[in-house]
Amino acid sequence: MSVAYAIIWVITWPFVFLVYPRRVYGREHIPGAGAYLICGNHSSMIDPFLVAYSMGPRCHIHFMAKAELFRIPIIRTILRGIGMLPVDRKNGGAAAFMGAMRLLKSGEKVGIFPEGTRVHDEEARASKAGAVKLAARMGVPVVPVYIPREKKILRFNKIVIGAPYQVELEKKASAEEADQAAAELMEKIRILGESVS
Repeated sequence: MSVAYAIIWVITWPFVFLVYPRRVYGREHIPGAGAYLICGNHSSMIDPFLVAYSMGPRCHIHFMAKAELFRIPIIRTILRGIGMLPVDRKNGGAAAFMGAMRLLKSGEKVGIFPEGTRVHDEEARASKAGAVKLAARMGVPVVPVYIPREKKILRFNKIVIGAPYQVELEKKASAEEADQAAAELMEKIRILGESVS
């Protein structure tokens, strides 16, 4: 954990703990050392915090975030300090993809919300194939994480961590095959939400 990441963790933890208390299921599925992707559904700006605190302080997650956030000087400094990757969606996010590859190659953890934007409808699970392509190319496991679309303030929110799995996707896979792998990831996440009551 970097110094900046530790500082942000300490500053924000009390707020998240008090306002969005969590009941976390599946912590036994968190891999040990080594690189992997953490992928969850996304409906709120609080989601990265919920995922990070559910995975634990020893798991420094390098999340991807939209490039627009990095245009604000103070926020840019904080985001870069904690190792977040800017995604320029207008240009396809190639730079973020390469940055994520470098992090994974060095044994780091990368967090991606495959839907690409906040999705509030539980039935709407449109997703982009970048996460599964990255996992397949780097040969790292994906850890699916379910986060409730509607967060309860001052009441427990269930976070479900699923078993890591390897994405079966050939290097020369078609766009349709990649999209299918992305849909399978989102289906795993959806099922996690139904696995606990």
